[in-house]
Amino acid sequence: MKKIVKAKVLPYVPITEADIDKAIARGRRLKRVYANASNVRYENDCISIGFGDGSRIMLPVAGLPEFEGFSLQDFQQLEVGYGGKALCCEDRDLDVSITGLIATSQPLMELAASLVASRNGRKSSAAKAAAARANGKKGGRPRKEVLDAGEPTDV
Repeated sequence: MKKIVKAKVLPYVPITEADIDKAIARGRRLKRVYANASNVRYENDCISIGFGDGSRIMLPVAGLPEFEGFSLQDFQQLEVGYGGKALCCEDRDLDVSITGLIATSQPLMELAASLVASRNGRKSSAAKAAAARANGKKGGRPRKEVLDAGEPTDV
């Protein structure tokens, strides 16, 4: 049995200056969160993607099926699109996510995972901080006791 869903007719609500200011502020916050590419070039059989801060990533095209059959002219027509989120080639009708391209590189993914783990390891939750204070009041972490055989053990 098919269920029919009727579209709701929403009343027209004019956009206010406050709505525009909120949208602009939200866009600025998101721009700081995500890395947006600013340029792309092809050199030495690699795609070189540049970012606004001057950093650059080079990816070899040999392992990227999206660029199979691309000529030198096709590579020269690559552009950054979608607000710095994708590489586009209009002649080849190609739009490919920069994040997806980077994800194909195992070493880059391992580096990213390491950086995220390092950053997250420095964070301290409220529960973690409370537990550390409670342990400090008890004199801190208990010392390891040494057995007769010379092997330390936790007590």
